[in-house]
Amino acid sequence: MSIAKKLLHTRYRVNDLERTVKFYREILGLEELERHKSPRGSELAFLKAPESEELIEICFFPNSGPVQVQPDLTHLAFEVDSLDEFARHLAKFGLKFSDGPTMRADGSGFAFIDAPEGYEIEIMQRTK
Repeated sequence: MSIAKKLLHTRYRVNDLERTVKFYREILGLEELERHKSPRGSELAFLKAPESEELIEICFFPNSGPVQVQPDLTHLAFEVDSLDEFARHLAKFGLKFSDGPTMRADGSGFAFIDAPEGYEIEIMQRTK
């Protein structure tokens, strides 16, 4: 059957590959699995969250012009055990939530942080 079976990765193009990869590794704790140059000349880094199968592809391809991310266009969402603990982790880097946290009666909640280049990251705490 010719249907899409599985999401493999999501690609985000950036102006500064090193700065973005460092953010995803240090702030979010993602692992960099691979880095290579594509046949058309893009520099690519593939990152993965510890409990996920899907990858995030960070792409640097200056031939396409500078990246300008439209506000509220897209975001990635990551689960954490505790929004409070994550806020303390952010503070160690001089960062804070850009929006939230917004908590629900069931103990779940969400907040947002700004990633490099204008991309937004949603941080979610699920009900225990």
